[in-house]
Amino acid sequence: MSNARSALGRYGEDLAARRLAEAGMAVLERNWRSGRTGEIDIVARDGDVLVVCEVKTRRGGCFEHPMAAVTPEKAARLRELAERWIQTHGGAPPGGVRIDLIGVLLPQRGAPSVEHVRGVA
Repeated sequence: MSNARSALGRYGEDLAARRLAEAGMAVLERNWRSGRTGEIDIVARDGDVLVVCEVKTRRGGCFEHPMAAVTPEKAARLRELAERWIQTHGGAPPGGVRIDLIGVLLPQRGAPSVEHVRGVA
């Protein structure tokens, strides 16, 4: 991945983590990797629910909305990663697991738009 794309992704994840914290969630981990399976952008806790959060960041003018980037295959991979995270960290929380998506849209001018959708997969 290019440095510019990596920086864009990091910036979007920073905004997403801030949004989750403002919503009262505790960010537990960022960029958690499980071998070759992939990466969870943000792992958070919302009360007694574990939240696995995928963050998609796009620049304004891009033809695809960030939310369109989560395909059924990506959703299945996120569920698998959530299972691995739980196995590595001592079991499922009492409230279960939820997979959320945060789309960050960076317009040419003005403030970024951060959209949080709960329970996407």
